[in-house]
Amino acid sequence: MNTKKINRRIFIRNVATGTAGIALGAVPFSVLANNDYTTITILHTNDMHCHIEPFTGTNERYANKGGLARIARLAKIQREKNPNTLLLDAGDMFQGTPYFNYFKGELMLKVMSAAGYDAGTIGNHEFDNGLQGILDPLPNAQFPLINSNYDFSDTILDGKFPGYKVFKRSGITIGIYGVGIELKGLVGQMHYENTVYNEPVAVAQKMENFLKNEKNCDLVICLSHLGLKYRNSTVSDMVLAAETSMTDLIIGGHTHTYLEKPIETKNKAGKPVIVNQAWWGGLVVGKIDFVFERTKKKKIGTYSQVLES
Repeated sequence: MNTKKINRRIFIRNVATGTAGIALGAVPFSVLANNDYTTITILHTNDMHCHIEPFTGTNERYANKGGLARIARLAKIQREKNPNTLLLDAGDMFQGTPYFNYFKGELMLKVMSAAGYDAGTIGNHEFDNGLQGILDPLPNAQFPLINSNYDFSDTILDGKFPGYKVFKRSGITIGIYGVGIELKGLVGQMHYENTVYNEPVAVAQKMENFLKNEKNCDLVICLSHLGLKYRNSTVSDMVLAAETSMTDLIIGGHTHTYLEKPIETKNKAGKPVIVNQAWWGGLVVGKIDFVFERTKKKKIGTYSQVLES
């Protein structure tokens, strides 16, 4: 009797019947990493607001939690469990503590680099000290800050932000694009100058098609600083999810939303898309595992949890 084949069949059946969390939680990574399938782990944060150290004070909900130092340790542990791990951020790294007042964005980008971030995007608070306040600390980021819908061509930031990034992990190709919120009315015009805001839904549709069909990505991720959802028609992560067709995961920011578990909804093609946001200040870290059949590069299931940092 071939135990390996039976275990694999049971595992896939559990995924298909919606018990992926139980199945993945019970199966050691050494089994998931065999020649049958592979797991891509996505860790993500948003709205860090220069919280390098844990929160202090008497509030039990916050005290001794959060901050980049704890996130760095958590990411190290996760990478030891699964080398196929990406650490991502959805913007608003700047502003919020005296570290920003004294060091502007330089220290934050240095510490995020040391923590091992693979990619991030920019939020509205990155513009608080104007375009020069972005340009000056930018060389300290040893990871790409991706944005697809801000046109900086008539500014000093021209060419500084890639529109996408492609990663390869154990034969799986992962494409990431990023979209930011409209700056007009949220940021003073003197701070964003001639930055042109392009409508995020149209940009997302273009980028997902490019990453899926031209870059042959098996997994497409959007880093969004739009906000989870609004009562009016303002474009949000939930709007983006409903209007895209090939994006697998939307990692959000801006609204500081705490979700006990990611939202799984349907995209424009009627297929599942995951939307998640990880509160703020590094108080929690989102973790989503995508399981792929290695030979067919077919996504067969997901597993998610919230990690307290």
